[in-house]
Amino acid sequence: MLSFFRAILLALAVALGALPAAAQDMAAPLAALVGDDYQAKGEAIEALAKAGGPRAAAALKALSEGRLFQRRSDKLVVIGQTSSGGALTDAATGAAAGSAGDRELDAANLNNRLRRQLSGLLGSLTLSVGTPAERKAAAESLFKQRDAAGLAALTTALAQEKDAGVRRAMEIARAAIVLASDAPEAERVAAAATVGTRTDREALGLLLSVANGAPPAVAEAARTNAAAIQRHLAMLDYAQNLYYGLSLGAVLLLAAVGLAVTFGVMGVINMAHGEMVMLGAYTTFVVQEICRTAAPQLLDYALFIALPAAFLVTAAAGAILERSVIRWLYGRPLETLLATWGLSLMIQQAVRSIFGPTNREVSNPSWMSGAVDFYGLTLTWSRLWIIVFAIMVFVLLLVVLRRTAFGLQMRAVTQNRPMASSMGIRTHRVDMLTFALGSGVAGIAGVALSQIDNVSPNLGQSYIIDSFMVVVFGGVGNLWGTLAGALTLGVANKLLEPVAGAVLGKIIILVLIILFIQRRPRGLFALRGRAVEA
Repeated sequence: MLSFFRAILLALAVALGALPAAAQDMAAPLAALVGDDYQAKGEAIEALAKAGGPRAAAALKALSEGRLFQRRSDKLVVIGQTSSGGALTDAATGAAAGSAGDRELDAANLNNRLRRQLSGLLGSLTLSVGTPAERKAAAESLFKQRDAAGLAALTTALAQEKDAGVRRAMEIARAAIVLASDAPEAERVAAAATVGTRTDREALGLLLSVANGAPPAVAEAARTNAAAIQRHLAMLDYAQNLYYGLSLGAVLLLAAVGLAVTFGVMGVINMAHGEMVMLGAYTTFVVQEICRTAAPQLLDYALFIALPAAFLVTAAAGAILERSVIRWLYGRPLETLLATWGLSLMIQQAVRSIFGPTNREVSNPSWMSGAVDFYGLTLTWSRLWIIVFAIMVFVLLLVVLRRTAFGLQMRAVTQNRPMASSMGIRTHRVDMLTFALGSGVAGIAGVALSQIDNVSPNLGQSYIIDSFMVVVFGGVGNLWGTLAGALTLGVANKLLEPVAGAVLGKIIILVLIILFIQRRPRGLFALRGRAVEA
């Protein structure tokens, strides 16, 4: 027991003795860093990097970020929390050193040569003393720089590294340095295989550059691994386009599902449907502006307020439109088309007069900003949420049509209006509510579109043609057909764009739809009913 306590005391004594010694060793280089002699600063940076350790790494990192100062009152070299000072720590010991403003501190300055020197040395130093994220970032930096001076530090850090992810990054960085060096052929061939496991464009660029002018065995290994990466990237591009196609399909579904109700169920060719989408987007803009000025703390949740607001605004507009214009034109599709086209121009001009002709900014909330990396695919949160939102809207609409009394009446009017009327269903009221429902769904589609498109008076015009194509292709009045049509057209558009270009791709899609309609005039999923089949 006594020997155990002696060992503890001895260890404490060594530690207490070592700390001042380490601080003493750092005193001279730190003093040079805050001086005016740039030659001496370079030597001090080398000395600190060679000494290593957490304190030296912290001091050099603070120097690179402009947070290393000398306090005027006692000439102590300190590290600040920010580039203007704040809470201070002693750079040599890491002890708290109070706080000071920028007028009490002299910052350590660097020139471009010292910044480059510091960047390389800091990366090597961070490999052994940083957090796992910092060590991985340092390894990534060395992969890009491929500086042979960092090979020794990388080899040493690799032997001590326990984290699997950081270790893999270090192995690839070391292989990149070896591959670009004059190492023996066997080592460079093995390094090419290791670099090839990274399977991204940076590794592809490195392998292709090495393949030119390298010894035959190394060049062959580089080309083989580069070809494997190219195949992987081609598959990744295909998957990325598929994701873009699904997100475009979700957008088309949102824009077309309301039209499937008004055009499919009621037989009304509503050319003002795009303007309902536009009104929903402007409602989102107004809600965000109110939140921004009156309640900034609610700005992140403005979309949840905008959704019911957009539905109510556009549903009311749809009901007024049906009662004032559409009801007089049932059974006359050409007149309905012309009337709704004129109304769309009037709505556009009214919005242009109120909000102006320029685009309005609708910002993304924080939970819809950014992207996530999924095995090399970049999935933006805004499009992911729109896919989820489109599915929710579709399911909700299915429930309304299949599980509610209003949905039952609407389907009865669709299939046989005279019979529904004889059963006591107020068909004119059902018409108005159906048109309001389709317009309201278009309004909430505008809320979603405001997150990925410009909010302008012309917003609806961008989607009206595609919406009609989706409804006709999927089958007039069939929601499942609308879903299938939207996803098919969205994916086909995005897969054709890299091959044929955006314009030619749309033309090809249009021709294919015309040919398809020639064989199946009622689309993918034909609606059944006495009136429809008549």
